[in-house]
Amino acid sequence: MSDTTALETLLGRARGPMGPSIELDFGVESGPLAELGRVISRTNGFFLFNAGVQVFRAGDEGLGADLLSWNREDTWKDTYDGLADDLFCFAQDIFGVQFAVVEGKEVVRFDPETARDEVLGESLEDWAAWLLADPDVNGAASFAYAYQQERGALDPNERLVPRTFFVAGGGYDFDNFVAYDAVTAMRIRGPIAQQVHDLPDGATVNIRLS
Repeated sequence: MSDTTALETLLGRARGPMGPSIELDFGVESGPLAELGRVISRTNGFFLFNAGVQVFRAGDEGLGADLLSWNREDTWKDTYDGLADDLFCFAQDIFGVQFAVVEGKEVVRFDPETARDEVLGESLEDWAAWLLADPDVNGAASFAYAYQQERGALDPNERLVPRTFFVAGGGYDFDNFVAYDAVTAMRIRGPIAQQVHDLPDGATVNIRLS
């Protein structure tokens, strides 16, 4: 068995850093936040899988959002009316799907259109293994490469929003996407998530944009 962990493998593929060197300590000795502190202290923000996944930097300077400002309630979480309050988001994919730590114990995947989360494990190691298990599906690697080859590279502050939301049957045709500032992208979808969060699978969705 190889001694290389999934997280080490992931860091070996990182494109960064996105910010100046920093020592980040969450004041805990173990768990996903301790892992996150070590990761950011090693590489302060980075992209993975052709920019299909973005790990946020920490600090006032650099490219893309920083951890603290991204996780402030008034940045975008207020538009989710409590549905995102327990998340400490540390990364996102090209579609704005959030990767977050909940209560310092679990790592989850948070769908911005439904505000539903999927538990990926109890560590960043589990998250890294999940990404590496299928980079095209879990990390949007092939889509990110193809989209940006045709439409141009996204700015580090941008993510894609479907014109027809996935929850309403939208697909992955390039024409279905618009690049928005990442904060705006989340704020657009917060009110939608409030409407669909508790609907059962297969329910008719009547999306109100007002």
